[in-house]
Amino acid sequence: MKRGFFTIMSAQFFSSLADNALFVAAVQLLRGQGAPTWQQAALVPMFALFYVVLAPFVGAFADARPKGQVMLLSNSIKVVGCLLMLFGTHPLMAYAVVGLGAAAYSPAKYGILTELLPASQLVKANGWIEGLTISSIILGVLLGGQLVGPQISSQLLGFDFPLIDTGINTPPAAAICVLIFVYLLAAWFNTRIPLTDFPLRPMPKQLLSLLPDFWHCNVRLWRDRLGQISLATTTLFWGVSGNLRYIVLAWAAAALGYTVTQASALVGVVAIGTAVGAVAASLRMRLEHATLVLPLGIAMGILVILLNFISNVWVAAPFLVLLGGLGGFLVVPMNALLQHRGHNLMGSGRSIAVQNFNEQACILGLGGFYSLSTGMGLSAFGAITVFGVVVAGFMWVIKRWHSHNCVAHAADVEYLLDIARNDNMHG
Repeated sequence: MKRGFFTIMSAQFFSSLADNALFVAAVQLLRGQGAPTWQQAALVPMFALFYVVLAPFVGAFADARPKGQVMLLSNSIKVVGCLLMLFGTHPLMAYAVVGLGAAAYSPAKYGILTELLPASQLVKANGWIEGLTISSIILGVLLGGQLVGPQISSQLLGFDFPLIDTGINTPPAAAICVLIFVYLLAAWFNTRIPLTDFPLRPMPKQLLSLLPDFWHCNVRLWRDRLGQISLATTTLFWGVSGNLRYIVLAWAAAALGYTVTQASALVGVVAIGTAVGAVAASLRMRLEHATLVLPLGIAMGILVILLNFISNVWVAAPFLVLLGGLGGFLVVPMNALLQHRGHNLMGSGRSIAVQNFNEQACILGLGGFYSLSTGMGLSAFGAITVFGVVVAGFMWVIKRWHSHNCVAHAADVEYLLDIARNDNMHG
């Protein structure tokens, strides 16, 4: 791997670390304010909101400027979101601003991989970046849980600045202050990301002209015989995984009686499994064999349903590791295949924006459904059952879709697999 790749990894790690720790702090902030449960669940779709709204623009923006600069600007927006939350803006609104920064960050983060590395290293690079991202989720959720816990928060609140009244007098507020510095550290790494010689694509003067261009890119990826399968798989995976983070917190409270600090450790356990699965996939899978992992999605959905029958943490922990491992092994090769097809069809930034739009729209839709269902009285156990059925059912449909393509459009599929195979060998 090139040296600049590890700088990207460092920037991504700390930015994602702060994102996930901030989620826990926001949940605790809402609970401390006595907010209804549906508002806590709504944090997930609010984070996804700008991914969907700005998808036609952020991909083109990432392709128009050096991606290190885009990532630096994005982290600055996240800091603004933290400050808004710290100084009284409703947590849902402030967390949406952090989501705005994340929406701009993602096309640059993934897009620079295709500019910096050959196709032969894309699966390996995705294994690194997904494994490190999942590791940051583990540590971020654990960090957030500890920062709002009584031991560390009491020490943070014990700091006293002479002649200055900071107004920071709750554990979530103290946690947010710490996370601002984590975002600033990620921003420093952004300044160290090397420039690539990949040509930039200027933004059009009329931004609304990006809407038909984005729609065209969306259609091209959905019509591609391999792009449609990888896009459908990653869309479903992240739609469920994005909401599973809160659902595990709710399940741990209902099944085990855990606090936010205790339940955050179980979210980290899922992420441990995902990281292991991601690394294993990066070592064992090749780009042209990515579609072989589709049955794992069906198994993942079944395991989600079985979570309802577990009430012992010693059984839950290895079970959640297995659940995460299947997801990690599924998403890494499918992500790499999607990036490869998108890069060939329309450019890295635009293809990642299309991917983000679909994935975050799924998170937004499923999160909105879960939040609405919670407001109407659906239990955590009921939500887990619904999510498991959705995952298993739709993954079965996607697998059948690919099997149909391999029969009805065999020449097209084989041609695209040959491109992936050749790029993997000669990239």
